[in-house]
Amino acid sequence: MRSIWKGSIAFGLVNVPVKVYTATEDHDIKFHQVHAADGGRIRYERLCTVDGQPVQYSDIDRAYESPDGDRVILTDEDFAKLPAAEKHEIPVLQFVPSEQIDPILFDKSYYLEPDSTTPKAYVLLAKTLERVDRVALVHFTLRQKTRLAALRVRDGVMVLQTLLWPDEVRSVAFDKLDGVAEPKAQELKMAETLVDTLSDDFDPGLYVDEYQIELKKLLDEAIASGSSKVTRAPEAAAPEMDAEVVDLVAALQRSLEASGRATGSAPAAKAAPAKKAAEKKPAKKAAKKAPAKQTRKGA
Repeated sequence: MRSIWKGSIAFGLVNVPVKVYTATEDHDIKFHQVHAADGGRIRYERLCTVDGQPVQYSDIDRAYESPDGDRVILTDEDFAKLPAAEKHEIPVLQFVPSEQIDPILFDKSYYLEPDSTTPKAYVLLAKTLERVDRVALVHFTLRQKTRLAALRVRDGVMVLQTLLWPDEVRSVAFDKLDGVAEPKAQELKMAETLVDTLSDDFDPGLYVDEYQIELKKLLDEAIASGSSKVTRAPEAAAPEMDAEVVDLVAALQRSLEASGRATGSAPAAKAAPAKKAAEKKPAKKAAKKAPAKQTRKGA
């Protein structure tokens, strides 16, 4: 895992340095949108509706439109002026009983790792939370957004769970529930009996995502069969030699050639004339003996 935030928990006058990691991950298989006719990838561009040109992300500001249609454009400088909790501090606001937090408020979960050579303060806070059976309400600022969060302990590790603000939970009232008669005692008793037959301790390992398992099986079978729905990945090109390695090889080759000229090629060139001289000497001796034989015959 890679930490996404570093800072400290402010617990009274005690600071607990921590690193923050995302505690959950999405295991859903990801798909790309493609053109049904030819399989081409569908891509989206940020286009300006005024000039029709693509816009770089760095050139984008944010605009708010009021219910009456008035628009206000804010820049990064405007957002920097807004009040926010300390970006590198998680201040503890208060400690509350865990059962008083409605589960509907829980949003995202993060693991906290001690970020000091002696994690004594981390262990002290974790043990304290376990003993008092309470959670710490804290402020947590991530990506320029301050959230309310609950700090608790799970298997000896502190977990930070961001909470929705109360006004982010919708209130609801369904008309069909108005005026409905209360269940009869016999009906409640039978329902409770059914609940008892299905009651057990919670074991998350008993439950699996059958949809994702079957989807993965479908994809694997399609790839193995080589059906028309599969486009094979192109073969990877042979890795090119690093430029530094190429230069080194060339330098070694030149060194070998230079060494050959100095110790191998030059002596071979000198030996050739000596051999030719040895061949010519017998020819000269034969030419001198021939006139002597002719003189004897003439006599």
